[in-house]
Amino acid sequence: MRFHKTPPVLPWLFRKAWWKRPVSDKILFLTFDDGPIPEVTPFVLEQLAQYNAKATFFCVGENLERYPDLAREAKAQGHQLANHTHQHVKAWKVSPAEYRQQVERCQAALEKVGSGADGPKFFRPPHGQLTWRHLRMLEPEYQVVMWSTLTYDFDASLYPEECLAKAIAVTKPGSVVVLHDSLKAERNLRYVLPRLLRHFSDLGYVFKTL
Repeated sequence: MRFHKTPPVLPWLFRKAWWKRPVSDKILFLTFDDGPIPEVTPFVLEQLAQYNAKATFFCVGENLERYPDLAREAKAQGHQLANHTHQHVKAWKVSPAEYRQQVERCQAALEKVGSGADGPKFFRPPHGQLTWRHLRMLEPEYQVVMWSTLTYDFDASLYPEECLAKAIAVTKPGSVVVLHDSLKAERNLRYVLPRLLRHFSDLGYVFKTL
């Protein structure tokens, strides 16, 4: 079963994580997980630039090390870079100590590309896997960011048209929307992103970083 809209019980259980943001205007928060990679991230940056849209990229540390110039380009364009662990690890499969090390290695990679040393440190757990123990371990240094809209762009069994329609249906002012600048999501992302930007721009929305 796909939950394009986050079930209410999860924000209730993990109250300190951000699931959506309180806003008084038509503002959306687009987020991109798993990059940066040269096959997909430049396309994302081009699409965002067409709408003067700003986004938050939850980066994998290994990709930051492989493609630092791409990360710096995203930052130079006014986007936000944030932490998604060093190797995209699942919290349920490693100890809290190992998980902490993964987060810290990614944070070091962020700082090497000129991000993360100043301002709040945002973190999103890969696969959305999180326990209270992991959450307590990350506080208060990191603000954990989850989502209110999951596009499922990574799901190859989901047609791009359905992916777009479901995302539009559940996205509201203040929504934190998850997309992926990854090879796995590329097919759906290339269809969904430009149309999502155009749809909500036509409705008067703006797109901001967290």
